[in-house]
Amino acid sequence: MSALGEFLRARRQATTPDQVGLPHFDGRRTPGLRRSEVAELAGVSIDYYMRLEQGRECHPSEQVLEALARVFQLCPEATEHLHDLVRPRKRRVVPADRADQINPALMELMLSWTYPALVLNRRLDVIFKNRLAASICAYGNPEYADNLLRHAFYEPDFYQNWDSAVGKWVAHFRASAGPHSDDPFLLELIEELSGSDEFRRMWARHDVGTNSRGLVCLRHSELGDLKLTYETLPISSAPGQTILVCHSLRDNPSDDAVAKLRELIS
Repeated sequence: MSALGEFLRARRQATTPDQVGLPHFDGRRTPGLRRSEVAELAGVSIDYYMRLEQGRECHPSEQVLEALARVFQLCPEATEHLHDLVRPRKRRVVPADRADQINPALMELMLSWTYPALVLNRRLDVIFKNRLAASICAYGNPEYADNLLRHAFYEPDFYQNWDSAVGKWVAHFRASAGPHSDDPFLLELIEELSGSDEFRRMWARHDVGTNSRGLVCLRHSELGDLKLTYETLPISSAPGQTILVCHSLRDNPSDDAVAKLRELIS
């Protein structure tokens, strides 16, 4: 099966009849939609759709891709990923020795911030963090702290809302990793994480999306439970790099805990 076929099959199995306005009958043996239902909704023959899933047809038209995106109700990032599986776009290639370089001015700026912040590359490696972020993330084995996903799967007890928080990052990882599927370091990380049953389960869903904001609930050994919201901000001058900045809600115990942490490290 091709990468396109794997993606289509996963999306078909994840889409319920209710989502597309079809009646749901008891005794349905197929998870999600049937191939015949997808074909009818997309306006293609069942034979053609089966060939797409089985990898025997790898060059669908733009119209077919858009129709499938509508059937599966894909978000913009997942739709882009679908198109890239068929016709990868040319992207700016950043030399390996510069891919993880941080602008010194940006580092100085982040060090002055009063909230935890770190910089991630497309593999979700942590390539820079300010002192607040370093203090909060100092949990468990430091060997795992160099990558957000590695830390999440090797230190799950650090996260109170593990499944929802990590699921969003796996989808983000697939979106950013997709155009760089030949990156040996990326492939090595996927192989390593595949030792986890939970990672294999999430990866097999082929969820794709940009994790632009969310809520993370952490268990900190010194500060107690922390409930933080976060935003991710792409760095336009450094393709593939993203700032992750966390902040606590006002009048929330977590805000007091972060304030206490500021005092301790100042």
